[in-house]
Amino acid sequence: MKKLINKVDDVVPEGLAGMEAAHPDLIKVHYNPNFVYRADAPVKGKVAVVSGGGSGHEPMHIGLVGVGMLDAACPGAAFTSPSP
Repeated sequence: MKKLINKVDDVVPEGLAGMEAAHPDLIKVHYNPNFVYRADAPVKGKVAVVSGGGSGHEPMHIGLVGVGMLDAACPGAAFTSPSP
């Protein structure tokens, strides 16, 4: 299987930028440190639900950010978990 990767070090930032470009009404992206949050955050009277995990060939947690799902997600570098 071929992979569409411009530069290995840019895989996660480019993936985040692509998701934000595709869904600007749903998510916003913060870089360095990387995290994604709901475009309508903060939601008054709601406790935020945040998750995170490694990035790689499996779906990144950012696809679960939205109404009725996660409020934010912290993706790690490729094949690693996010650092504290």
